Amino acid sequence: MRRSQLFVPANEEKKIRKSTSLNADSIILDLEDAVPESGKAEARNSLAEILDDLSWDSKRELCVRINKKSNGEYSHEDLDAVRRLEKVRTIVLPKLETRADEIHDYTGKSLIALVETARGFYNIRKISETKGMVAIAFGPQDYANSVRGNLSAYVSNSSILTTIVSAARSNDLDPIDGVYFELTNLSGFRKAAEAARDLGCSGKQVVHPSQIEIANEVFSPSQQELEDARQIVAVYEKAGLTKTGAIRVDDRLVDAVHYRRAKDLLGRTEQD
Repeated sequence: MRRSQLFVPANEEKKIRKSTSLNADSIILDLEDAVPESGKAEARNSLAEILDDLSWDSKRELCVRINKKSNGEYSHEDLDAVRRLEKVRTIVLPKLETRADEIHDYTGKSLIALVETARGFYNIRKISETKGMVAIAFGPQDYANSVRGNLSAYVSNSSILTTIVSAARSNDLDPIDGVYFELTNLSGFRKAAEAARDLGCSGKQVVHPSQIEIANEVFSPSQQELEDARQIVAVYEKAGLTKTGAIRVDDRLVDAVHYRRAKDLLGRTEQD
């Protein structure tokens, strides 16, 4: 699951240690925006020692967001360091604008793309087909900068998210909504998360621990949803209509589409 992906500055050991006790599905150790240029080398070089001393729940995904150089290439120093970190399963690629198969081949790590530029959005289909790609996330602030727009127009933008969701789902990837920057506005965060969930997103990237549990709740099925799904599956299968046909369940008309959705929901819940 990637319901919540928490960014943690890679140069702040205290926060990295604290993240081991937090309930985020993914921890993203950030070597990019969270670290000043003067501290990037030190942060990169200290990660191995810090991670050797720490452990996260085995179900939790540990990621590193690397840097992109001014010439458009990703930092070889970051890649070389991260590929040696056994506990890191996934590399987050900021401002990805085309396929990145070579990064998966070089590191052997899974990849998460951040769509943060107009060119990256334009090439979303190519990005989604990258070898080793497991998720595509949206970066609203950088995207707004890229198109010379305003952040308010791109936070949980339904048009952008619909395209990202479609590209991701067509390649069995997780679509992830981007950061919500108003840290004390938890009701606003919940509303944005719910809107992203309703469009098909699997989760949301977060920058504060207070946002984690809300994201986990929003992107998990409720008990009522699970009960409804079990009822639909039970009634539909009892009627022998596993491929086609329709049946009444309480006051609802249920057909094969509803049955498949219920089966998928229960299957994903059992797998998690």
